[in-house]
Amino acid sequence: MSDDTVPRNIRRSADSVKATLLNVQESEAIRAASAISILDEISNDPNIPLHTRTLIWNVASQLETVPVG
Repeated sequence: MSDDTVPRNIRRSADSVKATLLNVQESEAIRAASAISILDEISNDPNIPLHTRTLIWNVASQLETVPVG
């Protein structure tokens, strides 16, 4: 979020992911699924730098390990 080489809309979306994950009113599975959805949208942006896309994929992969039930 503090990388100036990343477009502003991507940084805003990353901040949204952070807020989603910190929302304790939802279950862990719901938070992870919501964050993965946002990250998927971000990773499809053609303006995203390659190193950022790789980082987003890594975070999404880690979130996919959160148990659903």
